[in-house]
Amino acid sequence: MKKKKQSWQVYILQCNDGTLYCGVTTDLKRRTAEHNSSPLGAKYTSGRRPVALVYARSFADRSIASKEESRIKKLSRGEKLKLIQKSSMQYLHPVFSPPHIA
Repeated sequence: MKKKKQSWQVYILQCNDGTLYCGVTTDLKRRTAEHNSSPLGAKYTSGRRPVALVYARSFADRSIASKEESRIKKLSRGEKLKLIQKSSMQYLHPVFSPPHIA
């Protein structure tokens, strides 16, 4: 039996203080919940709750997703906001409704 190929998502969260956090995961819903209410969330987001998913994009494998995460992390805040706005949330899972980004 073939194993189902897992997709990886690069995501950006907007923290309560307006800062942005970028990461990778295979499960956006679970990971966002971890950032909001679990010790499994990143240390950075734990003091900036609640967080909201504002960008997500899928990739075929972890290597490509990690490279994209690294690229995004090197962007300035303004460039990240442009990326979020440009994406028009086209890659975002329909379960999430993002807040307005200023």
